[in-house]
Amino acid sequence: MSTAIALDALDLAALLCSRVCHDLISPTGAIVNGLEVLEEKESDQETKNFALELIKKSARTASSRLQFCRLAFGAAGSAGAQIDLSDAETMARAFIEDDRTKLVWNLPRVLLPKNKVKLLLNMLIISSQTIPRGGTLIVNPLGENGNMGFRIAASGLNARIPQAVPALVAGSSETGAIDAHAVQPFYAGLLARACGLKIELAGEADTIIISAG
Repeated sequence: MSTAIALDALDLAALLCSRVCHDLISPTGAIVNGLEVLEEKESDQETKNFALELIKKSARTASSRLQFCRLAFGAAGSAGAQIDLSDAETMARAFIEDDRTKLVWNLPRVLLPKNKVKLLLNMLIISSQTIPRGGTLIVNPLGENGNMGFRIAASGLNARIPQAVPALVAGSSETGAIDAHAVQPFYAGLLARACGLKIELAGEADTIIISAG
């Protein structure tokens, strides 16, 4: 049986900060390792070239993750601000797309309230986690303009809904507590309710549907 999660503002902020730091540890660590290789006098030129490429790739990854997290978790723009969905698309592609995962974006280029765009990006994070071996994420609108919600279809081999996620987006967990790993779907649920929407997840063969409408 699930218990409602009681989390004060300070704990929520701390857990979200931990989540962002977790996303940045890998690329920043790779940059540090690459710089250490460049500083080694005994490293040959081929090794130094490899280290330099690693630094460049990791710096791009860190930058894209920072920009995405700033919008998905941060206070981008002023209170009540609206955000262009084309800007959200650019950040989402840089964050999600790689040699295993493709993003199909079928949303119109419109301005939406900041919290609704944050909700969309958080839904994309959850959707990407349902296809651990990669696949395709297809984003479509539900409704129009100010009433717009979202529907994301995640298709891939062994697609599955992580066991704890439905309860977390509904605001509960088995113990009534969460850690930095679980805070993101919980936060997505908070955003949905703030927008007057409800997140639903369903499985269809090798496709997971996550919608908010």
